[in-house]
Amino acid sequence: MALLNFERKYRVRGGTLIGGDLFDFWVGPFYVGFFGVTTIFFSALGTALILWGAALGPTWNVWQINIAPPDLSYGLAFAPLAEGGLWQLITICAIGAFVSWALRQVEISRKLGMGLHIPFAFSVAIFAYITLVVFRPVLMGAWGHGFPYGIFSHLDWVSNVGYQYLHFHYNPAHMLAVSFFFTTTLALSLHGALILSVTNPPKGEKVKTPEYEDTFFRDTIGYSIGSLGIHRLGLFLALNAGFWSAVCIIISGPFWTRGWPEWWNWWLDLPIWR
Repeated sequence: MALLNFERKYRVRGGTLIGGDLFDFWVGPFYVGFFGVTTIFFSALGTALILWGAALGPTWNVWQINIAPPDLSYGLAFAPLAEGGLWQLITICAIGAFVSWALRQVEISRKLGMGLHIPFAFSVAIFAYITLVVFRPVLMGAWGHGFPYGIFSHLDWVSNVGYQYLHFHYNPAHMLAVSFFFTTTLALSLHGALILSVTNPPKGEKVKTPEYEDTFFRDTIGYSIGSLGIHRLGLFLALNAGFWSAVCIIISGPFWTRGWPEWWNWWLDLPIWR
């Protein structure tokens, strides 16, 4: 079935959360809806504010453009635009665009009679972002604890936060997050390679079936999780990577203020060493 025919088949009415039939429309192949409109609004406004902030800075070098949060002295108050207020407005626009996109995914899923796995998964990524720019700064009492918008400045912020806690890699939640990120890459690269290997055979050979896939991994590692199982595992690993990355930063500062290597002293105090 041609792609455009496929799209027309599933362009069903209903499923909207807000706006009813008024916003139940498409532009070309793209469903818009109320939250599509708000996504466009917040994205356009946020981009314009970023360009405004760049115009106020000393350079148009894309690597060095920096829009910093307000100084710590402003606390949780609104700052003048040129002194961090732009950062605050851009953050509001970013959250508005991300949440709108997730709710648009909800509407599309409702139209197609699908589960809400996709908007739920995207919400974990939104949660990780909001943790950095809202939850942690609020818990620490100042918007200045959020990360700046810029490439090099963002990398500098990550490095500086790591050094504030002596060795951030000793953060146990950071260990979990990195482990889940690496394992996600491993599991889904193995899955992608397997699918390509069975569906792209040499000329003259037939496309292989799932039985071949299962047999390969049973012969390789002794167990095959199956076609559905690998997608459940990939989702589980990816969501945990995002979740624990949010946990690792939100506990650094609001709940733990010393160097992370010191946290592991409990290991040295276990009775088994006495």
